[in-house]
Amino acid sequence: MEPQSPNQTTPENFLEEDVHIENRELRFNVREIFSNLWNLDWSKVSWGFVIFCVFLHICFPYGVYLALFSAQWKTLGFALMLLVMGELGVTMGVHRLWAHCSFKATFPLRAVLVLFQTISLQSHIYEWTINHRVHHKYCETDADPHNAKRGLFFSHMGWLMYEKHPEFISKMHCIDMKDIENDCLVMWQKKHYLSLALLVSFIIPTLVPWLCWGEHLLNAVMVPVFLRCIVLYHITWSVNSLAHWIGGKPYEKNIYPSQNAVVAFFTLGEGWHNYHHVFPWDYKTSEFGGFTNINFTTLIIKLCSKVGLAYDLKTVAPEVIEKRARRTGDGTYKGPSK
Repeated sequence: MEPQSPNQTTPENFLEEDVHIENRELRFNVREIFSNLWNLDWSKVSWGFVIFCVFLHICFPYGVYLALFSAQWKTLGFALMLLVMGELGVTMGVHRLWAHCSFKATFPLRAVLVLFQTISLQSHIYEWTINHRVHHKYCETDADPHNAKRGLFFSHMGWLMYEKHPEFISKMHCIDMKDIENDCLVMWQKKHYLSLALLVSFIIPTLVPWLCWGEHLLNAVMVPVFLRCIVLYHITWSVNSLAHWIGGKPYEKNIYPSQNAVVAFFTLGEGWHNYHHVFPWDYKTSEFGGFTNINFTTLIIKLCSKVGLAYDLKTVAPEVIEKRARRTGDGTYKGPSK
């Protein structure tokens, strides 16, 4: 039997009704949306995030316009660099390093990843980690913070706009966070998160293009800050939504997480979600790695390992992967990667 991770999702975590989850319909029902809004308990809405999110989406089309027709190419390159840095802070940092402990990193690499994760503006590492560990342990139940059974919009972004379910609050206190609490960098970021996020995700990204190459101040605010922020948000959120709805399930057919190559491309390798929920301790979050298999984050971890910045990379033996896929997969497994 393959080893079990403390945060691994297994078929036993799911109700009998989930056996036929392929019967789900991915649909857009306007009447149902208005019905849900009508019956919503508005006192539980997180209005601060809702207002911030609405503001970002209002800025989005104007930011795209400025990026295409007004901003300098240096500003576009700078915004793209911040986007990739933020993505790596999420994928390589808070997800693979801290949430799953799938590899270890030296102090300099951890410091860089703390910086990158702060740039992503997705809350501090402690909160992100505990949310994700609960998600894996109680996936697609009321304790799951972004339960896909509550709909595509909820799992994508609605979960951030509404008060957490009581089951999540209850289960959250059962999650072991001692490893995170013993990490001085993570706890320092948690203590100073608001000021750090304001500095590295708003102030510096605005000042650099404005002062260094004379970019118009409006372009410097809209493109490297607001446009970059909303694009990164939707890229990250797509893992919780699209990768729990669309794709094959070669490793475990009785769970929602799926293999989604499009999501993997935009998230630097996080879209191989069926594999990841079966083997969450694998640093690759996939059976594959590198450019050819759409897993850029894995390539970076390997490079860091080569120069001594990352070590103790955890993975799964090919024969264990194949055995699990043959036993519980949907029949689309093609054999171990070469």
